[in-house]
Amino acid sequence: MMKKASEIQVNGKSEHPEGVFPAVKKNGQVYYRASLTFRRKHISLGSADTALTAHDIYREGVRLLNDTSVTILAYRKSSPLAFDKWVCLINFRDSGIYIKTPIYLGQKQFLYYLSPHRILKFDIDDLFYYSSHKIMCRGGHYFVADYGMQVNIASRYGIKNYAVEGVDYRFINGDSMDFRRENIEIRNRYHGVRMQYKNGQYRYTVRIHVNGYLHVGTYCEELEAAIAYNKAIDILKKNGITKNFLPNYIEGISPSRYAEIYTSVAVSDRIQAYRPIIFPNNQ
Repeated sequence: MMKKASEIQVNGKSEHPEGVFPAVKKNGQVYYRASLTFRRKHISLGSADTALTAHDIYREGVRLLNDTSVTILAYRKSSPLAFDKWVCLINFRDSGIYIKTPIYLGQKQFLYYLSPHRILKFDIDDLFYYSSHKIMCRGGHYFVADYGMQVNIASRYGIKNYAVEGVDYRFINGDSMDFRRENIEIRNRYHGVRMQYKNGQYRYTVRIHVNGYLHVGTYCEELEAAIAYNKAIDILKKNGITKNFLPNYIEGISPSRYAEIYTSVAVSDRIQAYRPIIFPNNQ
């Protein structure tokens, strides 16, 4: 068991409280780091401007690791310990595994705590990734920093950046914070393709954006629709359209099968006849 924190003695001595270590910033300013060791794991808890505040952080960490009745939901803003660290310590206490990001482990899933009441859910297979990537939220979208770029985590589950919830994909249980793969249904995997259900049958409508949307066609198979979009791109470029379209990447079929579908799939006359708008030079 961990050695409990001693009370602070105000007696004029220069010794620092237990769990507190002085440090110096580049500008020469002194600050205090709080840390502890639990189950042979040294854990940094945070820093403060005063030794007393750093000791409060230390004592809070000791309390969490020794009192199993304290839960994540017991966190209060008045706590000297940061919420992320609060989650890390409770998970370490309960699971025996220390993770630097605010994750609480279950058997087949884990919870990622953005706040006490804002919780993302993932399959355990995603643990390695999120244990080393901190999730941020902006504009209702969840991002991680990856190779110096902000990456929308939805892309890990086949949800494209332009996708519309309820149209291109849906969360089966209605919880948009549940990113377990069994809970995500991708309806439209390809650029420009929209699935429709009418008269007991699925149809795939394709459109492409130039100066507004142009109808490419309606198809019985999703694969045909995806390739029709690519064919429309090729026709528009051949006709002089210089827009940088992003084609659909088709997996799982041979080049000969792709070519067969590409040749036979129909594209609307409007796409075939579309030409760039040329404005006369102003004299």
